[in-house]
Amino acid sequence: MHEPSEAADRLAKQIWESALEVHRVLGAGFLESVYERALEVELSARGIEFARQHPVALTYKGVPVGDARLDFLIGGLVVVELKSVDLLHAIHHAQVLNYLRATSLELGLLINFNVPLLKDGFKRIVLT
Repeated sequence: MHEPSEAADRLAKQIWESALEVHRVLGAGFLESVYERALEVELSARGIEFARQHPVALTYKGVPVGDARLDFLIGGLVVVELKSVDLLHAIHHAQVLNYLRATSLELGLLINFNVPLLKDGFKRIVLT
């Protein structure tokens, strides 16, 4: 199994700590957009470079077919997809994998804030 770079792993730890703080303060039960904005505030406060709603051009057999938007592209290394759902499904995991393929990045984090303990809603996804 291929592992992400040390820089991406360090960044993932900082993202985890930021998300944990957002969840500690807000708890579960809000819309995804609330957590997205709160995480933006927390990342900024920590001096972490990010792009929110980052556009990604999608192609099919080399032909442009549309755009996707990443909730966050952090440090140019880590894709972060936020959710606020009762249960994460395989399609959420697939979404992050597709974003990794589209960006040629190796590490994605899927974070579901609608859980009592954030560790239960946090998934680290590596493109192999």
